[in-house]
Amino acid sequence: MKHSGPQDDYLYEEFEESDDYVYLDEEDDAKSAQGSGAVAVLGVIAALCALALAGVIVASIVAPSLFRSKTNDDPDAILHSLHLEQERELKENPQVQGSTEPTTEPTIPPEANPFDQYDFQYNKHNYLYCLKQQSYVGVDVSAFQHDIDWKTVKASGVDFAMLRLGYRGWGAKGTLVEDEYIQKNLAGCAEAGMPIGVYFFSQATNLKEVYEEIEFMLKILGDYKLDYPIVLDWEEANPTEGRVRNVTRRELTDMLRYFCDEMNVRGFNPMIYFNWTQASKMIYLNELEDAPFWLALYQDRMTFPFRVEMWQYTSEGRVPGISGDVDINVYIPPI
Repeated sequence: MKHSGPQDDYLYEEFEESDDYVYLDEEDDAKSAQGSGAVAVLGVIAALCALALAGVIVASIVAPSLFRSKTNDDPDAILHSLHLEQERELKENPQVQGSTEPTTEPTIPPEANPFDQYDFQYNKHNYLYCLKQQSYVGVDVSAFQHDIDWKTVKASGVDFAMLRLGYRGWGAKGTLVEDEYIQKNLAGCAEAGMPIGVYFFSQATNLKEVYEEIEFMLKILGDYKLDYPIVLDWEEANPTEGRVRNVTRRELTDMLRYFCDEMNVRGFNPMIYFNWTQASKMIYLNELEDAPFWLALYQDRMTFPFRVEMWQYTSEGRVPGISGDVDINVYIPPI
């Protein structure tokens, strides 16, 4: 409810709407009789708040890793809840049709989706797989999953892992940050014999920043070898305050193409990540026909009009060896 009157009127209306509060327009003796009780209650509440605050402070000192991702400008921290909302909406109303706006540039259209929406089923481990051709199950993880038992993950039927190398902050400074669990995940996957790919959460606004992110990614990766693609995950984390809010479709397409071209020159297999909205409004897919696509579409029917090599079909997956929700993907390589 919006209020345009004075602050006192706002308080009056707020209290008057609830049976749990003493109305502010009752007689003075009623106010006086209940005032001491209200003060006592407020005192108890204040004491409890103080105890809770103390607990948070102690916990943040004892286990700082639990809070770190929420105290900086990690774009994943904002988008995680958004992805969950999108998944729940798609479960109720699956996306069944759509299109992408063509560019005026002379290009080759992306390959059409060769799969029927019912060509994917769940296997005995409850992971989605393709009925028409060989496919592989993978998870993508970051610091939000904390410590992972990679041997247990592999034993559960997961074929590969996409590891977040780091991110650029969504704020004005755009600080490059290494994922705090990437070294553990790289070593853990190597020890478990888990094939890997990697991704970086970009908030680049120009080609120079994409180049900076590439250099940063490869420095973190070091001597580890990749079995799956290296991915640029560019998403608008904060549409009102984020540093990428003014990036145009033309600029984003150029940045994604530059990333792919640069990674190809360096001997890697690049891939770009996007969702349906980005594909239709923020990227000229026709100009990226040589780049493999990784699509976020939270449903179990493949209805996207173009072929994708990797499909992130849930953000609420459950996998033995990983605590809490995790993204699960199906990889469908070209035949």
